[in-house]
Order: sequence, then C-alpha cells, then structure tokens
Amino acid sequence: MSRIGRLPIEIPQGVDVKLDGNNITVKGPMGELSREIHSDMIVEVVDGSIVVNRPSEEKHHKSLHGLTRSLIANMVEGVTKGYSRNLEMVGVGYRAAKQGAKVVLSLGYSHPIEIDPIDGIEIEVPAPNKLTVKGIDKQLVGQVAADIRSLRPPEPYLGKGIRYEGEYVRRKAGKAGKA
Repeated sequence: MSRIGRLPIEIPQGVDVKLDGNNITVKGPMGELSREIHSDMIVEVVDGSIVVNRPSEEKHHKSLHGLTRSLIANMVEGVTKGYSRNLEMVGVGYRAAKQGAKVVLSLGYSHPIEIDPIDGIEIEVPAPNKLTVKGIDKQLVGQVAADIRSLRPPEPYLGKGIRYEGEYVRRKAGKAGKA
C-alpha cells in the first residue's frame, strides 16, 4: 500500500469539501479550489477526513494513489494557509518595483520587464531586490515563480540573476590566464 496514499487528510475547521463525481471542490477561508481527479480513484469523506483508495494493485493505480492524495492535501492546505515562494535578485542594478498591480523588473536589459499578476496570484515586493509570489494553488505559485526566475536565471561565473531564497548557485572558476 502506498505510504502517502493511505494517510487520511484531516479537514480543518472552516473548510468545506464537496465531491461531485470526478470533481472535488475545497472551499476555505482563503478561497476555493476545484480539481478533476482520475475516475479510477475512490475518494470518500469519512469522520471529518478525506480518504483516498485505489481499486486494484495494478501499477497504474498504485502510481495514481499517492498522487491523488497529495493533490487533495495541497488543495486543503492552500485554502487554509496558502503558499508562497520567495525570490531574490543578485546583481548591480537588479531591482523590482510595484506600480499598481504590475511589478516592474530592472534586470540589466535595455528595457524594463513588466509582470501582470495572474488571477489568484499576488506578487509582493518587500525590498527592492526581493519578490514574494503568493497564492492558494501550489502548482500555480511554483509556475509563476519559475517563470519570473527564467527571465534572468543565475549564472555560474558571477552569480548574478534571479534565484529562489536560499538557493545555492554553484560557482565556476573564470578563464585561466597564461602561465
């Protein structure tokens, strides 16, 4: 049995879970998330917790078991606590500024880069060289943070670029001079 898949998901106070065929809707204090789950997975609400079961021991069902449980658990955590990803910019002149809902990045290009936030995503600028991406959908928060990072990924020689907070950038030695 899947170690992750067999764990029940506790439903916290203030969270409402609705099952409608293959669709699951989780509503909480921070918002509402809905997802279509695989038709083979058996999802039940039992005694204030969500239980995911699989119909057989086939490899396909085993792989879906833990995945389905993790996706539902991320939905429950997202509507209660939310998710955030912190980014930091390293480099001379690299900075971010908030203009209304837009975020304007100066990343050493000949033009500033404007980012419009997607529905359900909030981008904050706590410091000129730091960004915080917040939202209730874990996958969407991670994707937006990865898209921002891809605008100027950290390079290995000087370490300049946008990186996740706490990310280690492996540095390379420069060109060797003549001996």
